[in-house]
Amino acid sequence: MLQSEKDNQSFGPAFLSSVGLSGRVVELKSDECFFTQGFPADCVYCLQEGRVKVSVVSPKGKQAIIALLLPGELFGEEAMAQTPGFRKATAAAACKCTAIEIKRDDMLRVMHRQHDFSDQFMSYLLARNTRIQDDLVDHMFNSGERRLARALLMMAETGKRDEIRTMIPPITQETLAEMIGTTRSRVSFFMNRFRNLGLIDYKVRIHVYRLRLEAALLGQMPEFKRETELAA
Repeated sequence: MLQSEKDNQSFGPAFLSSVGLSGRVVELKSDECFFTQGFPADCVYCLQEGRVKVSVVSPKGKQAIIALLLPGELFGEEAMAQTPGFRKATAAAACKCTAIEIKRDDMLRVMHRQHDFSDQFMSYLLARNTRIQDDLVDHMFNSGERRLARALLMMAETGKRDEIRTMIPPITQETLAEMIGTTRSRVSFFMNRFRNLGLIDYKVRIHVYRLRLEAALLGQMPEFKRETELAA
């Protein structure tokens, strides 16, 4: 559900300034919302610091987290539709956050004048669409345990590739459960199993042994595959 930090750097303050984009700086505390599902979509945000949870609520009131965003990512891009409508999701601060609020008209102006920015923006949207499709396939065909392993691995992409282990950004087991569509107790069970297999380590923060976790997901760790089959 998360892009790597390397990919996100292109939408940092320096790049936005270079193409003539600026906007209002918004600072929010944890659990405050940038926008809420069902409200008019009139601007796009670029996250500068912190993490943002994007969630949707069904007509029956069931909530699901569909993305966890990193600094440098854009969100609220539905405002750029030909006919602006309403927010399809809620974007809330997972911790103290700073973002740049860019009005729709300003985005359109720069996109028409700066073709490099338009290309970058389109590439970003296509990459996000691909990621959403991968997430859908993951939810449809993989077990909760494999979904959790994939989510942890994607969050570990924020670290350097040659690190033996990567400390992922702060996240609670409740949030992980909402992300992968299971319960907190199941996440706790899976996390203990991953730790026993040497795939992660955690006390206050989670450390991921990325190469081991990749090998497990690729079926190169028989003990992980065996445990997963037994839990299915």
